[in-house]
Amino acid sequence: MNEKCYWIAFNKVKGIGAVRIRGLLDYFGDLTTAWQAAPHDLVSSGLSAKIVERLIAVRATLDLEDIWKKIDTHSVEVLTWNDREYPRRLKDISQPPPVLYVSGELKSEDDLAVAVVGTRQITPYGRQVTERLAAVLARHGVTVVSGLARGVDAAAHRAALKAGGRTIAVLGSGVDRIYPPEHKKLAEQITHNGAVVSDYALETPPDSTNFPPRNRIISGLSAAVVVVESGKTGGALITAEFAAEQGRDVFAVPGSILAPLSIGPNRLIQQGAFPLLDPNDLLDMLEINTLSKQRAVRSVLPADAVEARLYEVLSSEPLHIDDIRNQVELPIEKVSAALALMELKGLARQVGGMNYVREVEPDYIV
Repeated sequence: MNEKCYWIAFNKVKGIGAVRIRGLLDYFGDLTTAWQAAPHDLVSSGLSAKIVERLIAVRATLDLEDIWKKIDTHSVEVLTWNDREYPRRLKDISQPPPVLYVSGELKSEDDLAVAVVGTRQITPYGRQVTERLAAVLARHGVTVVSGLARGVDAAAHRAALKAGGRTIAVLGSGVDRIYPPEHKKLAEQITHNGAVVSDYALETPPDSTNFPPRNRIISGLSAAVVVVESGKTGGALITAEFAAEQGRDVFAVPGSILAPLSIGPNRLIQQGAFPLLDPNDLLDMLEINTLSKQRAVRSVLPADAVEARLYEVLSSEPLHIDDIRNQVELPIEKVSAALALMELKGLARQVGGMNYVREVEPDYIV
């Protein structure tokens, strides 16, 4: 039995989330052992008697093989904390979802992502801003994240796709239960150049209580969150609140003080959010132009064995070029040329006095 089946199984037990999953892993070592454990051992691991009773009831009725067949049938990828493909940025938040269901494909380039969210009752002004913003982000290689809802969300997804970019939709239901239903075609388009994602198991209906929690995934996947339009309350403001808690930058599109759907963004600005007056302001603040250029250089100039060796030698501690040369046993001119190229790629950085540090963890170095 695939071990991921047991992650999915625990995902179906109400009351067992990130904190309790971590506790089970610490106590049992893996979720396979935890799922098969005796009730008294489960209580010893830190679960309450009520949750253990609930778990035992689910365990008696759950057909794990049938669940996995349904996942295969829907071509859904299941990601857990153990998977390298699990989004790095999301994994860094407090209590990241233990299981993600993915229709489509998440890529390492999605680390460079911005959430664009707002009201379902989008105005012509809101639509114009959303479409322009999402298109600019997409053209600069930034993945646009939103919630597939009517209004701002759908406009952001469509504009990103139209501009040839990637986009991620985060659902408040199972990835096989697209909501709203009229966005099924849009969801399918997203899976061809992005992903539809949920931490809810397959067949989970779009219950209203599911949507506020999913907003923390939208912000967690993103480097920044932009609220386009919102009233006094709403999911977009909840997403902005999660973003602030997660240390993400929050931007808001200013609007008329007389416009009901500008109340939310205007208040966010009053509370300290960055006013978004031009999409390029967002690109500059997040250094997205620089990151995009680095990524372009990487694609044109792939790493070779010399760069790979230099990268192994470098660390977060500054190292002088002479020490680097001594460790790799290469001519100084070759080391100097390779380090200069690695700086262009964003793989290394000179911190003064011909001392270098490692910058990123590239997946492509072999």
